Formats: sequence, structure tokens, C-alpha cells
Amino acid sequence: QVQLVESGGGLVQAGGSLRLSCVASGRTFSSYAMGWFRQVPGKEREFVAVISWGGSSTYYADSVKGRFTISRDNTKNTVYLQMNSLKPEDTAVYYCAGDLHYRPRTTEYSYWGQGTQVTVSS
Repeated sequence: QVQLVESGGGLVQAGGSLRLSCVASGRTFSSYAMGWFRQVPGKEREFVAVISWGGSSTYYADSVKGRFTISRDNTKNTVYLQMNSLKPEDTAVYYCAGDLHYRPRTTEYSYWGQGTQVTVSS
């Protein structure tokens, strides 16, 4: 079983930036594609971004394209989400997830973290 722990969330003004991190347990992290998702109360969890196991392929939701960047450092068992030009509608709990397969858009990942809150003020 893979354990994922997110960090880096917090309060930020619109137009600001945050960098989220997700640390995975075990030495098999490099074998997993990693995704970021977000969820607000009363709404379903939505896809944000995904990166392949080698980091060569990425895919973003239209709502964050050009503002968010997903990356990974397999030597540190960590995946990142750099969020720039944040908007109030980006407010959500952000989750990282892993799977042995590259899964653009889908929420059907095998492993999930507990989430980190991101709040963007107007």
C-alpha cells in the first residue's frame, strides 16, 4: 500500500501563488503516475493535473491550464503542484493520487492522500 501526504496549502490573496507538495512512501514512487485533484463542499472531486511516472507527460484541466504546473522529483518521492495567478474559484481541498497507469482526467486512482486546504481570498 502506498501512503501519500500533501502539504503546502493555506490562505492566499487572489493573484498570489502556492506550491503544494505530496510525499509518497516507499521506493516504488517512481513507478506511479501522479495526479492532483480538488474538491469543494457539495461538489464532486475534479481532476486538476497528472504527470507520468517519468515526468515526460503532463495533462491539465482547462480551468488551470497556463496557471498551474505539475512536476515530480523521484529522488525525493515527491510530486508538486505550483499554482500561480490564483483565483477565488481555486479554493478547495487539494488531493494527490497515484496509480500504476497514466490517467488523464479520470478520478479512478488507486491511492489517495488526505488533502490540503487551499483558500483564495477576493
